[in-house]
Amino acid sequence: MHSIPRALYLLTIVAADQHVLASPLSFPVESPQAASVPDYVKTYAPLVWLHPEDPYFPSDIGAQLLHTKPEIKFSPVDGAPAPLTLDNLDGLNANNGANVYLTSNDDVTTAPAWIKGVKPDDSHKTEGAISCAIIVNDRGNGNVDAFYMYFYAYNWGGTLLGQDVDEHVGDWEHNMIRFANGKPTQVWYSQHAFGEAFTYDCLEKQGDRPVAYSGNGSHANYAIKGTHDHTIPNVNLPGKGILTDYTDQGTLWDPLLSTYFHQYDASSKTFTPYDPSYPTAWLNYIGKWGDEEYPDSDPRQHKIFGIDATARFAGGPTGPEDKQLNRTDVCPVAKGYVCDVRTEIGA
Repeated sequence: MHSIPRALYLLTIVAADQHVLASPLSFPVESPQAASVPDYVKTYAPLVWLHPEDPYFPSDIGAQLLHTKPEIKFSPVDGAPAPLTLDNLDGLNANNGANVYLTSNDDVTTAPAWIKGVKPDDSHKTEGAISCAIIVNDRGNGNVDAFYMYFYAYNWGGTLLGQDVDEHVGDWEHNMIRFANGKPTQVWYSQHAFGEAFTYDCLEKQGDRPVAYSGNGSHANYAIKGTHDHTIPNVNLPGKGILTDYTDQGTLWDPLLSTYFHQYDASSKTFTPYDPSYPTAWLNYIGKWGDEEYPDSDPRQHKIFGIDATARFAGGPTGPEDKQLNRTDVCPVAKGYVCDVRTEIGA
């Protein structure tokens, strides 16, 4: 997540790619254990409206490993697992893991097909692509937090003064729903450096399921469609500003149809799959899911007036492990931000 909007153009993953490595692309298979996912986590799972002009669709999590290589400071990581899969990705942690970047094998300015993701079909499913991870943290006494993690292979941050900004390989966004005794009470929407929180009751829904609107290119999550001036962090103003996200009802995506389900134990900081067929090691990976920010010497890079925050290409994001999975409030803790749970949308 970054402080400026995002997006580029994502195509469908080539079918042949989806058979190169079984582990990165191992799809969930229903089993008796899968039924142990709390029913309410599924019943109230968010639906996501993708912007009609966004070319970068949700992407298969494992396929990202087919098109990237681990690097530190643009040099290969010595002793990296090979081939890299969702079952051994955390093996990168032992080698200065926090500074590892999954670096594209392709020049992303050529818009390789894999960065364009998989457009949800008429059933709202990203067919053949596991593009979501649902992580359940049972906090005890009937209190449960469910994280709905959405993955995109590429992020385009929009334009600033006519220049593309905040483009990067890899993009993780999420909703979090806080439950009390199986009833949803509050919902978090991630947006750039922070986000917004609402009471469940005030949100737009389809049936019982809250709706999220994904920003064009940036994939920041909003509770309403329209324009979102986020120049002032945590203040979602109507109308167009210096930094603006755009949301609308384009393609409807149901992340629940192509997802991994895991439990998170906060005391041990461990993940347990609800189904043994789900890969788990990748959730422990502490590195970045895209390229390191290109240096000023790279001809692809450009900064407005030399200001770092206006770079066309930013570094890739961290993954679910770094999203504060054991929160006191529905909002994550972030310096300078206040957790304000809104009771009406558009406020």
